[in-house]
This record gives sequence, C-alpha cells and structure tokens, in this order.
Amino acid sequence: MVVQLGDIVPDFEADTTVGKIRFHEWLGDSWGVLFSHPKDYTPVCTTELGEVARLQPEFDRRSTKVIGLSVDDVASHLKWESDIEEVRGHAVGFPMIGDADRKVSTLFGMIHPNASDTLTVRSVFIIDPAKKLRLEMTYPASVGRNFAEILRVLDALQLSDAFPVVTPVNWKPGDEVIVANSVSAEAARKQFEGFREVKSYLRFAKDPKA
Repeated sequence: MVVQLGDIVPDFEADTTVGKIRFHEWLGDSWGVLFSHPKDYTPVCTTELGEVARLQPEFDRRSTKVIGLSVDDVASHLKWESDIEEVRGHAVGFPMIGDADRKVSTLFGMIHPNASDTLTVRSVFIIDPAKKLRLEMTYPASVGRNFAEILRVLDALQLSDAFPVVTPVNWKPGDEVIVANSVSAEAARKQFEGFREVKSYLRFAKDPKA
C-alpha cells in the first residue's frame, strides 16, 4: 500500500512506550507527526529524538501529537530513551511504536528494499485532524532531519487551512503570504492587510496570523 497526499492514513493498533494504542483514536482531533527510525541505538536517531523531546512544547503549541517508530521492540525503546536523555538532556515524552514485525512500517511504505529490506528509512508523515496525509518526507539513513523545517511546514499547513492563502518560497511565520487565486482582488483588499498585486496571479499580503 502506498499512502499518498490527501489519503486517509492507515489505522492500526500497536504497542508503544506508553502502552497499546489505536492510532486514529490516539490522534483524536489533533494534528500528528509520525516519524520512523532504522533501528534503536543509532547515532543520528539519538540526536533526532533528543531534539524532538526538546521541541515538545512547540508541537504542543501547534496542537500536534508526535509519535516515533522503530523496528525494535518497546523494551529496547525504553532502554534507549535513557541514553537519549543522558546525551541530549531532554526526556522523551512522546510514544515510540515497537514494530518488530514491520506491520506499521509496511502499512506506511517505510521499507525501501533497495536501501534495506529489513530496516525503515527515515520517513516523516504530517497528518491533519481529518486523518489525511498532508506531507511525507523521506531521508536516507546518513542524513539527520531538520525538525525546524517540520515545524515550519506545520505552521504553513495550519495557516492555509485557516485562511485562503498559500506560502511562498522560504516562508516563515510573520512573512508575507500569497493570496489564493480563488479570492478576487476586491475581496482580498477587504480581507487582507497589506494586499499588493505583483501579477494578476501573484498577490501578496501580510501574514493574517501575525
């Protein structure tokens, strides 16, 4: 099964470091970030999990639940978490899925045989409150992820869900946004502060959340 943007993501039941969960029920009305790790006790993932633990308040502020996954079991995850806290200085407060049977990894297409037929690639899935996949990013085993970028994408998605806008290249919160072409120039002038038209198809305005 290949999960594509706009699809409702698979539901599943799994053991995690906080007990057994049913994924859709656990997500509830929140946004979600599911991210995978090739295996426990890998150096790059140790730094990543510590960074997500540090950023936990930022995910909470965006009403976003974070959950990790590795092909090792929960007992191994719990031991690894002690190392992560020791090395990075932040306790892991989000669940980690034990996926020794590769069930969840297979559901989400995280096993790429030409990379490894047993270990997961470094995937990131952003899921909205309707359980739809809004972003997928896949990294090779040698490259650490940039979680500041994942937070930036969350901000952009949540903004475009709340207002008829999209975000330009390198956008960050507070920067100008692009007014969606579905909004007339007349309506945009009334709705958005700082509206300016560069081309008929390219109209900017101030970030409505700023």
